[in-house]
Amino acid sequence: MDEDAESLSSAAAASPGVLQTIRRTIRRAAANSPLVSGGKGSKVTAGDASDSRLPTSPSLSLGSPFSSPLKNIGGLFSRKEQDENDKGKNPNMSFGDSLLKRGASIRRNLTFSNKKDKTGRQEAMGYVSEGPAEEGKEQKEEVEEEAEEEEMEEAYMLPDLPHTPLSVMQINKLIEMEVLEEAHLNLLALRQEFQRERARCGEDSPMELSKKEKDLHLLYGELRNKLHGIVRDSNSLPSRNKALLVPVARIIQEEERRGVEPGGLAGSWMAAWREAVGEGVRLKVASVHLERPEQNVSWLAVHLGLLGKAVVEDLQGVRRELRWSYPPSFQVFSAYVRSYHAAAGRHVTALGLQTTELKDLYALLDWILNRYQSERIMGSESLQPDMMGESAALLLEDENLTQLRDKFCCRVKEDMRSSLDRVIGLEQEDVWRDGRSPEEEEQLLNAPFHMDIWTTMNGFVKLSGLIDAELKQKVTSCCLQELRGFPRRFEEEFQRHCSSLRPQPLWTEYQITYINSFSALQQHMDGYRDACPDQLDGFRQEAAGLIGRLSKALEDQFKDDVQPFLRRMMTRKWLTNDEDFGHLRRRTELLSQHCTLMRSPHNQHLVGRLHYHVVREYVGQLMKNNYSCKNRKHQKAARKMRLQWRELSNQFENMKSAHEWLYAAGDDLSDVLVQKNHNDIKDHLQPLVEHYPDFSRKHLQAVLAFRGPLGVRERQLILQRYEELKEKVGMAGDLSRVLFADMPVTVTTGCLSSLPASCLRRLLPGN
Repeated sequence: MDEDAESLSSAAAASPGVLQTIRRTIRRAAANSPLVSGGKGSKVTAGDASDSRLPTSPSLSLGSPFSSPLKNIGGLFSRKEQDENDKGKNPNMSFGDSLLKRGASIRRNLTFSNKKDKTGRQEAMGYVSEGPAEEGKEQKEEVEEEAEEEEMEEAYMLPDLPHTPLSVMQINKLIEMEVLEEAHLNLLALRQEFQRERARCGEDSPMELSKKEKDLHLLYGELRNKLHGIVRDSNSLPSRNKALLVPVARIIQEEERRGVEPGGLAGSWMAAWREAVGEGVRLKVASVHLERPEQNVSWLAVHLGLLGKAVVEDLQGVRRELRWSYPPSFQVFSAYVRSYHAAAGRHVTALGLQTTELKDLYALLDWILNRYQSERIMGSESLQPDMMGESAALLLEDENLTQLRDKFCCRVKEDMRSSLDRVIGLEQEDVWRDGRSPEEEEQLLNAPFHMDIWTTMNGFVKLSGLIDAELKQKVTSCCLQELRGFPRRFEEEFQRHCSSLRPQPLWTEYQITYINSFSALQQHMDGYRDACPDQLDGFRQEAAGLIGRLSKALEDQFKDDVQPFLRRMMTRKWLTNDEDFGHLRRRTELLSQHCTLMRSPHNQHLVGRLHYHVVREYVGQLMKNNYSCKNRKHQKAARKMRLQWRELSNQFENMKSAHEWLYAAGDDLSDVLVQKNHNDIKDHLQPLVEHYPDFSRKHLQAVLAFRGPLGVRERQLILQRYEELKEKVGMAGDLSRVLFADMPVTVTTGCLSSLPASCLRRLLPGN
């Protein structure tokens, strides 16, 4: 023995796990050994499937070799002399005090399998706790405490039942006083008595038997309620209820074993135990401190932090203390974990109904989906390794979680709309109301609200992404849906507040500013294409519509400004005066300045459209028969046209117009106008026809009419040459470049159009 103890102590000192391994080996050997008969009571193994028949209860006959420690308990009520002796010893001792003393001895019988010689074990444990404090003193102390606990045996010894059970009132008193072992033994005796009487009476049950069955049910109901309360409060009051949990577990085991026998209570005792565990957990969850929103803006985050802490501490208590008071078949830790999953799930569902603020909804969803399963709560290192085989997820209905997600998204959508409304309000207060000029950023007119919108939305998306990817996608979709209506609302407010500024320069600056800002906003939102392509396209379509309308307003404004000057081109005044062209040049220079303040590619699109318009209107004046050059003035007109054309072309070239094909039109027409005779004109038609396939016979006749009178024969030869060139070029030209096709021609093209005015006067009546 000394040598064994010495070797065991050495093994424990070498490794803390060796002692536990040796103990498990010893327990397995003991469990596999046959039960030695003899001694008081009978050994019961719960859950033994080798024999489906119920074990026989100890015999209550007079000849039974077993004697119960409770066989004389009835004497408390029947023997007057012993009562007097008891009173003589302690006059204040009550009936309950006497029973409590006897109950203590019965507890020792029920738990004797746990009461082993701990001297050697405690001595061995002394080696486990050795070691420097720097290596985790607290963890070693916790391991030492757990190592000192012994798992409760599944098998137990049921004491002998009393031959004569106590009365119903007495048994009920025992239950009230929590003398549970003795109350249960008497209840079992009363139940056996009922079963014997029932077997004798058969179907003809007397009234007395029915009354006894009713009493049994009432007593069993009281016992179950008492057990329910003890189990419910066991983790809240561990020091009080710990001693009671062992008999509670044995009573539940015995009643589960006897469940099919007459006289018992309907329903599973194990199910009732789990229900009591669940109620205790619900009470613990409900007791966590919860402030009102008006008391603390972070009321929910604080509450959830306290709730997580309470869950961990409670499960630590179960793992450290409560589980040792139950047999392994109860799976105590698993029962508490599942109960917390259910109770916390119901609790957060109720919290979700009263939560409205985005920060609180975020805190709730984050706690449900992330924190509850993290190392802070269910994944806590202090709960390992018992949590290894357990689910760490809350027990929450899918529809409840979906409702929380939808509520979060709706709140995001509301906050997004409020932010967009504030953008419009700030623009009205800071810019439109006072007529402030827009700011320049990187040499571009800019309103910073596009960055504010992107920052707000990006904050919502990132916040939801911290919860999970599904919520992030839904939030992104909601934000883009709300953003889709923003360009139209912004435009309406802009028109309402700033329409009086037309056509002032400030109006133009505002339009360029908002073209830039919404273009930048489009670029910001492109980052969400992979997540929500359809919603992004919807927003981009609305933003592009606004940008297009703002650009069209700039285009129309420029056209209105230059139209009076272009209309007076190719006239007698134009030939002798440069005033109108000076206005056109200055207005085009202003356009160039504005386009430098506009983002690409919108400035290029605007420049291209206005370049085409200026060319078309400038050249189009040749086709309106406003003036016909005489006395070789066509050469002066050609030189002036070439000079002005090059000046306009340089301006649009500086603006980087993409319509380079328009640059040749003025030079080609000037080359035709400047020629002295029809042969030279014929020789200079080819570039014009090749560059512009839509240049028609009518347009050529109009150009010839502006140049001045030609003979019929000369005109016919020129037109004949045009037809030859047209046939030769055919479809080789670029038909997508249309300049002359839509250009109206008002010159007369009949046979008399080539006659001089003096000849036409001779044809009038009276001459």
